[in-house]
Amino acid sequence: MTKIFIDPGHGGKDPGAVANGLQEKDIVLDIAKRIQSKLGDYNDVQVKLSRTNDTFVSLTNRAKDANDWGADYFVSIHINAGGGTGYEDFIFNGNVSQATRDNQDELNKANVSATGFNNRGKKSANFAVLRQTNMPAVLTENGFIDNATDANNLKSAAFLDKIADGHVSGLVKILGLKKKATQSTGNRSTTYTVRSGDTLSAIAQRYGTTVNKLASDNNISNPNLITVGQNLKINGGSDIKHYTVKLGDSLSVIAENYGISLSKIKQLNPQVKGPKFIIQPGQKIRVK
Repeated sequence: MTKIFIDPGHGGKDPGAVANGLQEKDIVLDIAKRIQSKLGDYNDVQVKLSRTNDTFVSLTNRAKDANDWGADYFVSIHINAGGGTGYEDFIFNGNVSQATRDNQDELNKANVSATGFNNRGKKSANFAVLRQTNMPAVLTENGFIDNATDANNLKSAAFLDKIADGHVSGLVKILGLKKKATQSTGNRSTTYTVRSGDTLSAIAQRYGTTVNKLASDNNISNPNLITVGQNLKINGGSDIKHYTVKLGDSLSVIAENYGISLSKIKQLNPQVKGPKFIIQPGQKIRVK
């Protein structure tokens, strides 16, 4: 089991950097939770946050919590200030392993690639959370809160999702994480309960079968007459796969992750309605 400790900086009485209507403590907590949610898609991973709400945790206690938990990797999430733009990251400026330096390189490349941030480089500093942690540790600075362009990006949920994606991509490479298999109905029999607005055609499309087969398997004489609450037996079909939506997901990101077009994923999920195709955490989306 791989243990990853995510440290959203500041919190409570310590807002961190403040500018352009933003507070660092709020942004980094949002990013940390997105990272935690996305890492839930990988096998044999445990994720712990130094804080899960707007509370103050001392730097020493953040490092102690990670050490006591036996974390394999420590990532502290921050937003920069003081003039400038873009992304940079830090490791301890004392004695660190070559693996720590290599890991920083991977995380730097992944974050810059995901966000398009200007790369301010890989740096080192005597930060307490880097000095006091026993495991490889890195601190990331994700844009400048007092830079108008960076601040506008940081106000966007979609952009915060890109920051989270960059961190996750780097951690996957560093730690050799493997993605969980998606739920698959395969060629097994399953049961579907009809909901308001369903049609037999839409259900057939969702499960990779035909209206005629559904009608035959369920003794339905009129395919236009199904009722809410009716249980339908679904046999066979093609290799169906589903993905469970996580916090911060978007339909376009899910489509990209599974190598299909946005139009295809919309076609596979006729239940996702509306011009913006809004999805919710916990919802199952067909991806194949």
